[in-house]
Amino acid sequence: MESLNSRITITRGLRSGQPCIRDLRITVWDILKWLGNGASHAQIIRDYPEFMEEDILAALQWAAALKDNTVVR
Repeated sequence: MESLNSRITITRGLRSGQPCIRDLRITVWDILKWLGNGASHAQIIRDYPEFMEEDILAALQWAAALKDNTVVR
């Protein structure tokens, strides 16, 4: 089974090097913003048919992993 994190790509010059879903020019942050504003997984997939459920889960997994890299000053 493919790792969910393998769906996240960071490509120099694409969306300023932000983490994107499979080089689709949609960032992890875009997905998190949509979810935070109340969009359902089904709504996102309907609006972006090139997305799959695994892409949304990968964005959530990516964000959750950031907590392990938090630096408190």
